[in-house]
Amino acid sequence: MQNKDSNVKDTGAENENSQESVNEQNEKSTINEIPGEEQTDKSIENTEEQANEESSELDELEKMVAENKELKDKYLRLYSDFENYKRRTNKERLELFKTAGEDVLKSLLPVLDDFDRAEKAFETSSDAKALTDGVKLVSHKLKSTLSQKGLNAYETIGKEFDADMHEAIVKTAAPSKDLKGKVIDEIEKGYMLNDKVIRFAKVVIGE
Repeated sequence: MQNKDSNVKDTGAENENSQESVNEQNEKSTINEIPGEEQTDKSIENTEEQANEESSELDELEKMVAENKELKDKYLRLYSDFENYKRRTNKERLELFKTAGEDVLKSLLPVLDDFDRAEKAFETSSDAKALTDGVKLVSHKLKSTLSQKGLNAYETIGKEFDADMHEAIVKTAAPSKDLKGKVIDEIEKGYMLNDKVIRFAKVVIGE
C-alpha cells in the first residue's frame, strides 16, 4: 500500500511539473507575440527624427522666404535710387543746355564794349592810323578771349590736303612741284574747339 501511495505521489508531482512547464512556454509565447519596450522606443525615435526633419525643412523654407524678402527690398531701394539719379541728371543736363553759353557770352561783353567805343571813335576822329590800331587791338582781344575758351584757328597754307580738316573749294596749277596736293591758298579759316574741328578751312589745292 505504501508503494502504491508513493507511486501516486510521484505521478502527481510529475503532472504538476509538466503543467508548470506548459504554462511557462505559453507565457513566453505570449510575451513574444506582444511588442516589447525596445520596439516601442525605436518607433518613438523614428517619429522624433521625422518631426525633426520636418522642423528643419520648415526652418529652411522660412529662411529662404526671409532672404527673398530682403533681396526684393534691396532691389526696390536700388530701383528707387536709380530713378532719382536719372531725374537729377536729366534736370542738370537741361540746366546745362540753358546756361552752356553763359560763361562765353559774359567773357565777350568787354569786347563788345570795345567795339562800341571804336564805333564812336570813327565818328569823331580823323586819325586813320589811330583808328586802325584801335581795331587791331579789339580784334586781338576778341581772339585772345576765344582762345581762352578753347577756340583756335589752325594753319593750312603749305599743308598736305586733309579731308578731316580741309574743304577743297577749287584746284589750280601748283606754283612748284613740291606744292602738288598741298594747300596753296586759304579762302576761309578753319577753327577747332579744343581738339575738335568745328569749322573746316576752305582752301585751294595745288595740282
